[in-house]
This record gives sequence, structure tokens and C-alpha cells, in this order.
Amino acid sequence: MQLFHDSRNPFYRSPVGALPCGSAARVRLLVRGDTIPDEVTLRVWRGHEERLPMLPLADGTYEASLPAGDTPMLVWYRFEVTTGGRHIVYGNAYDNLGGVGCEGNEDSYQLTVYDPAFDPPHWLREGVMYQIMVDRFYDGDPTNSLFFARQDIHRHADWYEPPALTLTDQGDNLANDFYGGNLAGIRAKLPYLASLGITVLYLNPIFRANSNHKYDTGDYEHIDPMFGDNAAFTALCAEAGSLGIRVMLDGVFSHVGADSRYFNSRDTYPGLGAWQSTKSPYYSWFTFHEFPHTYECWWGFKTLPNVREEEPSYVDYMLTGPQAIVPGWIQRGASAWRLDVADELPMPFLRTLRQSVKAAQADAVVLGEVWEDASNKVTYGSLRSYVLGDTLDSVMNYPLREALIGFLLGHIDAEMIKRRLDALAENYPKPFFYSLMNLLGSHDRARILNVLAENDGESMSREERRALALSPDQRSVGQRRVRLMLRMIAALPGMPCVYYGDETGMEGAADPFCRATYPWGQEDEEQLEFFRTELLRRRQTPALTRGEYALFAPHPDVLVVVRSIRNGKDAFGQNVPVENDTVLCAINRANAPRKVQLPAALLGESEDIVLTLGALDSVILQGH
Repeated sequence: MQLFHDSRNPFYRSPVGALPCGSAARVRLLVRGDTIPDEVTLRVWRGHEERLPMLPLADGTYEASLPAGDTPMLVWYRFEVTTGGRHIVYGNAYDNLGGVGCEGNEDSYQLTVYDPAFDPPHWLREGVMYQIMVDRFYDGDPTNSLFFARQDIHRHADWYEPPALTLTDQGDNLANDFYGGNLAGIRAKLPYLASLGITVLYLNPIFRANSNHKYDTGDYEHIDPMFGDNAAFTALCAEAGSLGIRVMLDGVFSHVGADSRYFNSRDTYPGLGAWQSTKSPYYSWFTFHEFPHTYECWWGFKTLPNVREEEPSYVDYMLTGPQAIVPGWIQRGASAWRLDVADELPMPFLRTLRQSVKAAQADAVVLGEVWEDASNKVTYGSLRSYVLGDTLDSVMNYPLREALIGFLLGHIDAEMIKRRLDALAENYPKPFFYSLMNLLGSHDRARILNVLAENDGESMSREERRALALSPDQRSVGQRRVRLMLRMIAALPGMPCVYYGDETGMEGAADPFCRATYPWGQEDEEQLEFFRTELLRRRQTPALTRGEYALFAPHPDVLVVVRSIRNGKDAFGQNVPVENDTVLCAINRANAPRKVQLPAALLGESEDIVLTLGALDSVILQGH
């Protein structure tokens, strides 16, 4: 007896993918063999077991209706067949990525059930994002007095010299070297950003803190004086908004700096911090094991004491009080919060945060840092889903980034990257999938050019990475791969995101060397123009921003994505200003040419499409 089910084939599961509450999926299992089964059962788990009998149709097909239910949640299903005393289990695929299942696998298929009202703001799916570390972007106020007044920092006299590396006893970088970038610098470069087609600026933390990266928050109520002041932030948001650019803040809410108004271990701030006294208004925010020197801290770093996010006074200060931090900065001009280590924040905190953001501005966004599949992340032994419509609007799409890097470097083939991306498309609600932040690089990883040149310094000591430089051959190969990755990210659903300077061909090993300054006047103009062309194409092409999505793997070295508008409707059935529009993007990761054949229907042609792709090359075709 042979069993068969394919969760991505509408004959076997319809509709394919996540379901809104109140709907149902038609689920089918094909049973082939000489004997008729005694019983075919759809075993369902939604916090409790349900066993639904499957009814026979023609040709060995069995069918059942699987109700989504009225509560957003993850529902799991598999098949059980009893015949002649045998009990056969048929579950998810061998790698649990969905699609064609596997006999003997007791792991179930996932069915995501989400709030039907969940609809992330459309400026995510239609936008282009740019990430900036403020100190490293541009100095628009060379007279900034605080930059010269602080005595506890290292000031770089040369904008172009590499970042400093000063290791603490715990092995962390002290991060106390500054170049002088500020909010005025970003305002000065808004025309440049607009010329790239940017619609969203993601700023790494900008609140008062000791370090250059500002993830050790000292005071959530004030912009760091080295970057500007609160008025400068509001002015930046207003001027950016006049160019169609929104601003997203980086929210670090799982911990604060030890040198902060809340902990105050260095007696820097007026008032009592938790480290100073048990009578501090902030004392209940922290967990002390032996007051004041032993306390819970983030990943063991004593400079970053953890906060108790569900402590009522913390929730009031951050989210719900009359002067609450999170909605307050939305009211000052921000359009979104990116949540640092979102998967370390309690779910009730995230739900309240979402409510406070949406109350401040209906189309504001909550985007989280989640490195894995955000529909089924296991954190601290608990399964959490961030895609149901009650917490996050979007996440940083690290699974896509890692899959593309793996494909371009030859670690996985086109069929495997297709499986991984199809699994995300299956597990994520469509509105969520189309709103993902598709990042090319980030401040947490070596520069994407180094990664794709296969010289990121991971095997070196941090001191050795300082002198790391790509050879001409490595740089050439890396640049070509970066272009392939950019084209794919710009073609896929979700919002492409560029880490500042990647568009200029910046090199750098991991932190802190991936955080060098933008090389004004020393840009690789050819690479920059390629980025500008691709990002503007993305922004200006309805099929790429709103079109239906399909992915193909016609050859182990070739990946093809097709986006399409049909009959004046986008992927969500909304009207668009074009009747029909199709864009095909194909990339070849091989060091040799590849020829592939694709169905004519993909571009509405009368004959099959034959593509010849050069080595490390790509093609974009547009049809109707």
C-alpha cells in the first residue's frame, strides 16, 4: 500500500497555505494498493487531539474537511491508515518542510490559522528599506560640541580609518570609538537615499547610551546628544516624510545599560537607579540574586542587566502610561519599531506593545528580530508563533538570507532553496509573507561582500580580522554574487533592505569591522548604479511590489522567481493600475553558463522560454 499527500498541491490541500479563522481546508490522501483500507483518519492537534474520518472518493482518494476554528493558532495534522491489522502513519516530509509527505513520519503538517483582520500596513510590501548606524553614516554637524566634550571615548580623526577593537574582560568589544555621524547627517543625505528609491529608514538605536551602537540604552526619553536632540529627530521624520520616506526605530526592551538612569551603576544620572538602592522606582524592573553586584543580565554581559518585561511599572513606563515610551516616539514622527531580540520578549508584552503602537498610529508597524521560521519558533522550551496577527507585523527574513547565501556558495542547490522558501510561504499568512524584511546584510554579520567572496574572517581572531582585505579575484566574485542576491531579494515578496554602504561595495569582517563608515567619495560607482537600478525597478514595478509569486528550480544552479499581475488585480485581489504585468528573474550561481527551459505561460508567450544564463549572471524579463 502506498500513501501520498502534497500540502502544496491544491488537489490535496485546498486552499494551500495559512487559513484565516472561520474557514476550512479540504484535505485529501491518496491510497494505492490491492486492498481497501479498513479506516482512514485525519489526526488533528490543536491543543487537544481530534480524529476526523476521511471519506472515500474515486480512485483511492480519501477526503476530509479540516475546520480552521475561531482562534488564531497553529493546527497540526497527519494521516493514519488501518488495514488488515496494520497501522500506518503518514506525516510531514522527511525534513518537515511540507510538500510531499513521508510514510512512518509521526511529525505532523503545520496549518497556520490567523486573525482574518490581520493586514500589515501596505507600505511594507511596497517599500524599500535602508539600515543606518547613525555614528557611521555622515556628520552633518561638525560643530557638535558633545562629540568633542566627552572624555571617555576615542574620537577618530580620520573618517576612513577602520573601527577600533577594544576587548573587555568578558570578551565583548568596548564600542567606545566614534566618528561623529548624527541625525543632521542623515537629513543632509536624504536626497541621496531618495535617489536609491528608499521608502523606509531603519535606524539602529539612537537613544542616549554609552556605546557607539547604543544597544545599552541609558535613557529612552532622549536622543543621544551626540546624534542630536528630540527636536532633531522630529525634524528628520518630517523632512524624510516629505520625500516619501518613513523612519523605523530600533527598540531594545529586553535589557538596558548598566550605566543608565534605570540601573545607574556609575552614578551618572540624577535620582536613584536600581543598582544604588532597593528604594529606587526601577528596582522591581531587575532580578538581583545578591544585591547589588549579582543580577540577571543579557547573555552574561554585566553591562546589560535584563529587565522584567511583565513588571507592571515597566509596562506602564514603556507601553501604557500617559507618557509611555513606545507610543510617544510614534507621536514624535516614527512610523515603526524594530524589536531587538523579539523572541526573548514575553508574548503578553508583545501583544500590549502592538496595541499601544496601533493606538498611536493605525498604520505604524511592529517588526521583530526573529532568526528562524517565525511561525513556529521554540524559545525557552515554548512554541511561539509571531504570525497570527496579535504580535508582529513582520520579521527580519534571516531564513531567506541564509538560504540565498547557502545557494550562492554552493552549499545547497536550487531545489533545496525552493523547498525552504516554499515552506515559509506555506507557514506564513500571505499578508505576513508579503511584508517580510528581506535583508541583504546587517550590523550583526560580516559585510555581505565578504560573505559571498568566502572571506569573512570567521576563522580568524578578532584582532586578525582588522587587516582582512579581499583579493581582486575574491572581490570580483563577491560583487557578482552580491548582484545575484540583490536581484533575487528585489524580486521576491517582502521589502528589500540594504545595510548602509553595501551598495558601494564596502568590505568588512564581523563586528566591529562590518560597522565602518560610509565611504563618501570612495564609492564603487558601478556597484552603486546597479543597486540604484534594481531598487528603483523594484519600487516602480507593480508586479514586483504587489504581484502573485511563484518560484522554480529548473536546474540545480538556477533559481527563477516569477511575479505577476493578472486582470488588473494584485496578489490580494486589489485593483492595480495595470491590466497584466509579469516579471521573471532568473539567477545562475555556477561559474559556467547554464541553459534552462521554462513554460511559455509564465510570461504569456506562445512558445516555451529558453534562457541562456552566463556564469554568475542573471536575467530579468518582463511580459504581459
